[in-house]
Amino acid sequence: MNRSDQSPDDTPRLAAPGCPVGAEHDQEIAEIDLLSPLTIRGVTFRNRIGMAPMCQYSAADGMADDWHLVHLGSRAAGGAGLVLVEATAVAAEGRISPGDLGIWSDAHIAPLARIARFIESQGAVAGIQLAHAGRKASTDAPWRGGASLSPAQGGWPVVAPSAIPFSEAHPVPAALDEAGIDSVVAAFEAGARRALQAGFRVIEIHAAHGYLLHQFLSPLSNHRSDAYGGSLDNRMRLLLRVAERLRGLLPETLPLFVRISATDWAEGGWDIEQSVVLARRLKALGVDLIDVSSGGSVPHARIPLGPGYQVPFARQIRNEAEIRTAAVGLITEPQQADAIITTGDADLVLLGRELLREPYWALKAQQVLGEEPGWPAQYGYAVRRRAR
Repeated sequence: MNRSDQSPDDTPRLAAPGCPVGAEHDQEIAEIDLLSPLTIRGVTFRNRIGMAPMCQYSAADGMADDWHLVHLGSRAAGGAGLVLVEATAVAAEGRISPGDLGIWSDAHIAPLARIARFIESQGAVAGIQLAHAGRKASTDAPWRGGASLSPAQGGWPVVAPSAIPFSEAHPVPAALDEAGIDSVVAAFEAGARRALQAGFRVIEIHAAHGYLLHQFLSPLSNHRSDAYGGSLDNRMRLLLRVAERLRGLLPETLPLFVRISATDWAEGGWDIEQSVVLARRLKALGVDLIDVSSGGSVPHARIPLGPGYQVPFARQIRNEAEIRTAAVGLITEPQQADAIITTGDADLVLLGRELLREPYWALKAQQVLGEEPGWPAQYGYAVRRRAR
């Protein structure tokens, strides 16, 4: 069966309350696999392959340029169903590095819109991840060592839930007061408005990898004693405020994703049980999918790296919170990615470094999984001619 012949509504049905999603995965729907379309609200992805947001550290004053256009556009032309723009700072001080993309001013809209238009012209859905780095801001590019930057080196003061540095090599951040927290919420809302003006059809909130919203979630970085610290409800408060504000802003037809770290991989930190509770709360606010990653909260976490090492977290959140999930992390082979979908571990597979190595991974996956690759017309005639 050609997946393009399926109805856009032929997507995994989330189970009724009390019915595990994974255990009942797609029993009434034929041939849901990696190459099947997925519809969330009013957006249909041509397959379940997405490009994970990956920082390029190549912008000036937050402005997207030709590098970003070619980098992101080639993965759309390469067959991905979703292309997510890298962590894009909602405030200048929220950049990881001076080279991060930004969306804190209207001047950022036009160059981002150029990228969104090209992604959509190639049949992929254009998405963008909105972020604030918090205490992990003001660092150099990773290929230059990623060290914290002093003001003389172009750095800036950093903020966090508590005055706890990420490591001994990082500066002590300023603890946000209530006015500062309110300004963060407003910055995410303003960033989302600009993203919509630029034509993006998926918005993802970055609450993972030890950045600001994750810093509020984790007891390792959040030692507050006010309404934003202490209990799980309090530590979740800022992310839930941001999600509620953005869901109220987005049209009903557009999906809202949230990326989380399912665990800090550190004793006393954020963990999968808290992640399930958070996912339930986010679903109640109208979040459509949890993008499940892990780590980043502390510098020396012991992470058991291996193929698909984060996939069990995506499955547990999908089953227990009854919400769609995306799996990410050391997913490299088409058969591996396909199994994640067909077994009900996740609804979407996001590829990072593998798509850096192979921009046309999705087209090659079509061939491996027995379908005719949907090459762009400009390439397809030559590829097919060679095959003959």
